[in-house]
Amino acid sequence: MTIGKEYMKDIERARRDFRALISSKNCAPIILRLAWHDAGTYDATTKTGGPNGSIRNEVEYKHGANNGLKIAIDLCENVKAKYPRITYADLYQLAGVVAVEVTGGPAVHFVPGRKDSMISPDEGRLPDARKGSSHLRDVFHRMGLSDVDIVALSGGHTLGRAHLERSGFEGPWTNDPLKFDNSYFVELLRGESDGLLKLPSDKALVHDPKFKQYVALYAKDEEAFFRDYARSHKKLSELGFTPPSCLKSALNKTMAAILVSATIVILSYIWEISKKVK
Repeated sequence: MTIGKEYMKDIERARRDFRALISSKNCAPIILRLAWHDAGTYDATTKTGGPNGSIRNEVEYKHGANNGLKIAIDLCENVKAKYPRITYADLYQLAGVVAVEVTGGPAVHFVPGRKDSMISPDEGRLPDARKGSSHLRDVFHRMGLSDVDIVALSGGHTLGRAHLERSGFEGPWTNDPLKFDNSYFVELLRGESDGLLKLPSDKALVHDPKFKQYVALYAKDEEAFFRDYARSHKKLSELGFTPPSCLKSALNKTMAAILVSATIVILSYIWEISKKVK
């Protein structure tokens, strides 16, 4: 896929439109869920599924785990109509990044260039909220993600609430379901006394010692959560995706320029110190 200047301009215009749309509709939770569910079907062994826009296919958005996501797909169509050259795969992942940003979460670096697919994977690749830690590992490790990724991404439940007609569960995970912060982890450690939603898959994070160490860290240190979440979200959004060579080249040039500038500053500092010593 070729990424030209006009495509990049459309990405930035779409980013602005998503900020306005998500803010006005208070739809960050369902938009983030759309991005996750499009990406979360990836299988690292067969290299199938992943963030390729296939969730727009009726057969896929009617999977049980995707109940209600047609709402988010239709909301994204408003932006897609303005920027038809942007792939659905890029559009959904960009929307997810903006959903985190406008609700106070960390900035997630977005690289465009994903290709669309009309091939939907079989149902059953997404996490089942009724199951525990072994299931979570089976699903996320199949994608190529780690235990840290599992816990960090679970922290995205700080946004939104479960709906009985969609998932069989009802209620929010936190007291402010439109604010992206570390309160999901704080509430997990408080146990059942607060009356907020805790799914079997949430409880697994505190019952499993390896998961719980990250829950405890993120409950205490929001900056650590934001750092790890941004990294894990980027990984999820790029499963099976290789950025176009033109973007890699641009990124390499930028990094080279930064390294040159840093080297000059360091050498100048050493020179000044050496003069003072003499």
